[in-house]
Amino acid sequence: MEIITEHLAVSTQGNSDVVDITAQIASFVSKHGLSEGNATVFVSGSTAAVTTSEYEPGLVKDIPDAMERVAPQGLRYHHDDTWHDGNGHSHVRAALMGPSLTVPFSRGELLLGTWQQIVLIDFDTRARKRQLVVQLVGKQ
Repeated sequence: MEIITEHLAVSTQGNSDVVDITAQIASFVSKHGLSEGNATVFVSGSTAAVTTSEYEPGLVKDIPDAMERVAPQGLRYHHDDTWHDGNGHSHVRAALMGPSLTVPFSRGELLLGTWQQIVLIDFDTRARKRQLVVQLVGKQ
């Protein structure tokens, strides 16, 4: 069993920007010649999340719209009272979705559904360059 750690930098626009990172994660599995195992994707930072979704124009709009209903930007957040940075909603949204995802792979292929992609969602209030850690645990 091998454990391999890779890093991935992703530029985002912030404000619930949804970025498809499936191809990059699949390329790490391929690059290391792994056949069976798991890929864990983790975003460093407390205002972004990693999940799966169908990456299509409707959902790219629906996800931010849904998060606006769950944790609206215009509400009072104690975080903003403390730090005065205006991104309390960003922290709440990221906490609800979570910073990591584990996807199994077999025969060197991620075991995702036909319409399922791995996405990074940046909830912060500005464009960012996000750092992701991808850890592969598997065998050749």
